[in-house]
Amino acid sequence: MTTEQYQEAIEWLFVQAPNYQTDGQKAYKPGLDNIIRLCAFFGNPQEKIKCIHIGGTNGKGSSSNMLASVLQEQGYNTGLYNSPHLIDFTERIKVNGRNCDKEFVYQFIQKLKNLPDDIQPSFFEFTTIMAFEYFSQQHVDFAIIEVGLGGRLDSTNIIHPLIAAITNVQLDHQNILGDTIEEIAGEKAGIIKYGVPVVSGDENETVKTIIKEKAEKEHAPFIDAALLKTDLKSDLEGNYQKKNIKVVLALIHELKKMNYSISDQRIENGLLNVHRNTGFIGRWFEFSKRPLTICDTGHNQAGLEYVFDQLNSIGRHKHVILGFVNDKKIDDVMKILPENSDFYFAKPSILRGRHPEDYEDLLREAKISYKIFNSVQEAYLSAKERCTNEEMIFIGGSNFVVGEFLEKNLEISE
Repeated sequence: MTTEQYQEAIEWLFVQAPNYQTDGQKAYKPGLDNIIRLCAFFGNPQEKIKCIHIGGTNGKGSSSNMLASVLQEQGYNTGLYNSPHLIDFTERIKVNGRNCDKEFVYQFIQKLKNLPDDIQPSFFEFTTIMAFEYFSQQHVDFAIIEVGLGGRLDSTNIIHPLIAAITNVQLDHQNILGDTIEEIAGEKAGIIKYGVPVVSGDENETVKTIIKEKAEKEHAPFIDAALLKTDLKSDLEGNYQKKNIKVVLALIHELKKMNYSISDQRIENGLLNVHRNTGFIGRWFEFSKRPLTICDTGHNQAGLEYVFDQLNSIGRHKHVILGFVNDKKIDDVMKILPENSDFYFAKPSILRGRHPEDYEDLLREAKISYKIFNSVQEAYLSAKERCTNEEMIFIGGSNFVVGEFLEKNLEISE
């Protein structure tokens, strides 16, 4: 397989299979019928691996990477399935921090062409079965599976895990999951299985009640991670990570109750070395020190509130680069923009990318200092030119904005 063949295969996959990452709601295929047929076609590899299922509106990526890092420190062969990717497709599927082998990806995509006509997988369904098969072939001790969207009807919900977690529930993807916290919590709680312990990280009593009631219905032990107290820290920066650490510690405690050995020292080391062990980037990621340049993939109201609060705590003038996709509600985001900032709004270079001209009326109402750009890179170069070493740059608003920025600039910085 050549590099060109690999790229052609990936491009073919993006074109052939409906992809929520680029196409939005029309690519979303709710329900498990399709993934059940798809997994059966490949011999049900998900039944050959021990899974840990992690869902939630925010924090599931950070929590799953922290847990993977701890398990790797303990010496377990650890698979990790996250989405979306920021730069390369193989980031979605990792074993012990190493991206999925490109030759495997290429060969597996070839098998897609031989699927029966009655199986028409979405992009996410196909990458999900690809992850299951890769983890099975790699004989992982644990496969940490991040929910794609929602929970109840998400294609990852075909698994029967050792343990599950719901990090939190916030308003996001309302066009698919429901307009209220209660509706969305019900969808997230759909990953709870009969007898399988579930960790809840949410502090909202309404959300807790919904998750707890579903757990009781399924005779599943309910663990409230929000009640934990800990001084442990992670190399994943961001004040919001304190809540994610509690979720991870609760998951580890349950695994230890199942007689899996995980020492306190390995827990501490794992939390402090997530970047090194898993290669995870994108959450309060420090791209450079001079000027201080931070990326964060927080992209819904709750996630951006956490991020903007932390930006407000930094006593520097800020150059803030933001971009959004079409299906995100941003009216309320404009009311919480960080203070002491100049803003650079850019269109993410995907089909779902929203051009700032479409919401310029909101920018005017916000009475902020702003400029509009056709690309993230144009916005970054403008901010970099104006920013002094005593000021800072922030890039965020969407996974795609951060991914686009890193793809253009990460190799240059290295």
